[in-house]
Amino acid sequence: MEPRPEPAAGQLPSPAPPPAPVAGWAPARASSAADPEPIAARPPASVRTSAPARDQLPIRPTRSGASPDTLLIRRTLAEIEPVADKTTSYFYALLFIRHPDLRSLFPVAMDVQRDRLFKALLTAAEHADDTATLTEYLSHLGRGHRKYGTLPEHYPAVGECLIAALTRFASDTWSEATEAAWVRVYTTVSQIMIDAAAEDEQSSPAWWQAEVVGHELRTRDIAVVTVRPEEPYPFLAGQYTSLETPWWPRIWRNYSFSSAPRSDGLLSFHVKAIPAGWVSNALVHRARPGDVLRLGPPAGSMIVDHTTDNGLLCLGGGTGIAPIKALVEDVAEHGRRRPVEVFYGARHDDDLYDIDTMLGLQRSHPWLSVRPVVSDGPTRRLSGQLTHIVREYGPWPAYDAYLSGPPGMIRSGVDTLVGIGIPSHRIRHDGIDELTTSSTGRG
Repeated sequence: MEPRPEPAAGQLPSPAPPPAPVAGWAPARASSAADPEPIAARPPASVRTSAPARDQLPIRPTRSGASPDTLLIRRTLAEIEPVADKTTSYFYALLFIRHPDLRSLFPVAMDVQRDRLFKALLTAAEHADDTATLTEYLSHLGRGHRKYGTLPEHYPAVGECLIAALTRFASDTWSEATEAAWVRVYTTVSQIMIDAAAEDEQSSPAWWQAEVVGHELRTRDIAVVTVRPEEPYPFLAGQYTSLETPWWPRIWRNYSFSSAPRSDGLLSFHVKAIPAGWVSNALVHRARPGDVLRLGPPAGSMIVDHTTDNGLLCLGGGTGIAPIKALVEDVAEHGRRRPVEVFYGARHDDDLYDIDTMLGLQRSHPWLSVRPVVSDGPTRRLSGQLTHIVREYGPWPAYDAYLSGPPGMIRSGVDTLVGIGIPSHRIRHDGIDELTTSSTGRG
């Protein structure tokens, strides 16, 4: 279960883009116990719209559907897209020069970080006029950034340097109106993230310490890593978390839980070591019982809807079979005989590292069918592309679909399932940009 891309789309392991201290701007208010309205009494951040200041009221959308601020921001991003690497490198260099105390919040290697910043900017701009989606996305980032040590007072510094970088590299589209639009949007952005982090702090730690208690090498480059958290860790089958190893501080990668919640509290992950993958190689080749890892908060929406009797159609590619296995266990624990069809894809027979476990579950549960599919080389299994085999066994009119695997498999899987008539709202997978998990092989 290789790193998933962290939040993800963007899981900025750093203070997220904040408001900028330019003319007419005041830092976002940090939520605290001293606020007149107790945090616990507020609606959850994920469904609350942060109230903008009087001079930051939402601007009426244009006839095209996008507000004037959003149009200005998108023009800026379109201009800097060809020089995104230079823009983000300049931003971080400026941040570390002006605010050297913030350098400790970031990983030593900044290549992935630079990509994540620009992806987060694009995501925020895309949903700037969709309050519910933007708030959900930013609230997730705000909660996740707690593990990096991000504090409310960090946001103005980051915003100041971000505005400076945009001013330098978006000279053709930059203006006073553009700057004012960025200030308004980032004031709102930072407040949503600050509020979400403050609310989360009332009930959850920034991270969980977890001791490695099991390490089973399944193949030359795949290991099942089992840990015991020091405190109870709440999650749902099908979700994932971020992991930090003691060997690479501040570098977090996402991995899916490979089982439903267990009575003994243990958590397991399937990890594939990838070339130049710092975290994955450490977990596969270096971690041993007794080592202590850090876990971020649970995330992901690929969970079973237990209010319906629909069957489950599950596509798992590579180590993406890990969360699929957790979903099967979750259905079994709920005791309802819902049909579950699992298509387990791999390139070669030897890559079906967890097939014995899956076939054992099939023998125990008559409602479960497991079909291994091999795309390359000789095999006694089903042979061909996973999505083609799924299409042959269809249609699936009464099934909810769950996909976990490499981004390419998920894209083709979604296209196939929509093409054979499964409505998109019944197709569940975690965001492509979050998939550095068991399946994607990044990190």
